Amino acid sequence: MVSRHPIQFNDYYQQIYGSRWPELLASLNQKEAQVLLAPFSDERGDVEWLPGCWWLTPERSSWPVERNDEGLLRYYVLDPASVLVARALQVNSNDQVLDMCAAPGGKTLVLAQTLGQEGLLEANELSPARRARLTKVIQQYIPKPLRQRLFVKGKDALRFGLVAKESYDRILLDAPCSGERHLLANSSELKQWKPKRISSLSRKQYSLLASGIEALKPGGRLVYSTCALSPEENDQVIA
Repeated sequence: MVSRHPIQFNDYYQQIYGSRWPELLASLNQKEAQVLLAPFSDERGDVEWLPGCWWLTPERSSWPVERNDEGLLRYYVLDPASVLVARALQVNSNDQVLDMCAAPGGKTLVLAQTLGQEGLLEANELSPARRARLTKVIQQYIPKPLRQRLFVKGKDALRFGLVAKESYDRILLDAPCSGERHLLANSSELKQWKPKRISSLSRKQYSLLASGIEALKPGGRLVYSTCALSPEENDQVIA
């Protein structure tokens, strides 16, 4: 129910979405749809519009942990939007690719799937704890030969435009954001929510995007994404 949430939070989104907000809020409180991604496999899956993925059903959630002949984990759980975002980058076989804010690693797996013999992928994460999780995912899922062309970094993504100007053919910026679904699931964070949080994130997102654009080669492609609803973190950042 809307009344369970702080007045500031509801008022902010009500002003943006009007009569649509109660429906959007209800959808955020529903269980998130997830898929099983089978990286580095020829398996088709059962998500018609997302090859290589299966819907995560209650039955499949109880599947035992499976490993392939190389000892790598077979399936990675993530939301379908994450797969779409990474594939939208349209990586070519010899591209130099940067995942600017890579943890926990699901999108990195999708990008690595499309990397060719001459391509390189840099997965960047500033936070040591999140970077450790990212490294573990890479080791658990990506074949060793391919890992030789995948580099985990701990750089400040705000500086890529200065220290790596025009260095990458493809850049994915899945920017830190409000993440309303996560916020609604965390009562302590929700109680502390204020509109200025969105403004602060928006400024950081803009700076990250500017850094990414500077690091992109002429003619390259950058995909900017968030899991936020606020236009201030989406359209207004790229406008």
